[in-house]
Amino acid sequence: MTNQKIISLLPAATEIICALGLEQNLVGRSHECDYPDTVKDLPICSEAKFMPGSSSLEIDKLVKETLTHALSIYTVNKELIKSLDPDVVITQTQCDVCAVSLKDVEEALENLLEKEVEIISLEPNNLDHIFADIKLIAAELDAKQQGDLLIELMEERIDIIRHKLKFITDKPTVACIEWIEPLMLAGNWTPELVDIAGGSSILTQTGKHSPYVDWDDIRLQNPDIIVVMPCGFSIERSMKEMSILLALPGFDELKAVKNNRLYITDGNQYFNRSGPRIIDSIEILAEIINPKQFIFGYEGEGWIKFSV
Repeated sequence: MTNQKIISLLPAATEIICALGLEQNLVGRSHECDYPDTVKDLPICSEAKFMPGSSSLEIDKLVKETLTHALSIYTVNKELIKSLDPDVVITQTQCDVCAVSLKDVEEALENLLEKEVEIISLEPNNLDHIFADIKLIAAELDAKQQGDLLIELMEERIDIIRHKLKFITDKPTVACIEWIEPLMLAGNWTPELVDIAGGSSILTQTGKHSPYVDWDDIRLQNPDIIVVMPCGFSIERSMKEMSILLALPGFDELKAVKNNRLYITDGNQYFNRSGPRIIDSIEILAEIINPKQFIFGYEGEGWIKFSV
């Protein structure tokens, strides 16, 4: 078992480390790492430059403006990291917007410590990549056996869903909204999660980044189900912006809305975290898409039905 001191600057990585039984090795975390609850006591090594409570549109504008000037939207606390003296720092290169990036970490660590620090950077774009990242972290932290067991348990839960849906051929179309203003649909691994849960994701492709979309394109597709899952937003936070969606022309004429198949999920705790709880995310989608087949118990906490 490793005795290395680890700083995780990615919520998914923090969850992976804890699921591997290595939480005691964590000495620092990012401002977004909040699961399991026990990690909240760890020193916070990063912060975001936008104000908490900013609207979707305000966050989008600030992010685009910052990235245009080749700046980071996150600040890494170098002095704190120096005092924590880590052996391993985990970050990501999947998205400059979602979390502290590899570039941020490399700049922060340059000539900072008097030893070589191992940087593990994750870049998952699909479910296989998420499993590969778990294997990578497990191997690097001398926890290969725990990694294999974790993946086995995750795959078993997927198999249960696949088996139950084996003979269901009718796949409803699903629009997974990852950002409300401007509109963005969830790409990367989300179309794959929808597929496993028995649906067909519209206007997106597994392994491709989440695309901005025109409202008219969603209207033309007229999805059977709409799932609102803004990146980093809780259900309560998303509720505050539902009026933006409701005001879109023809929104109440959509099949999903007419048939009361509009849902809000916790996009902060699920879906956007490429760790062990990605399986919880599949189970949430299974409950939403196929309510007659699945009751895992996430309703009210992981997702709610939104009536217009």
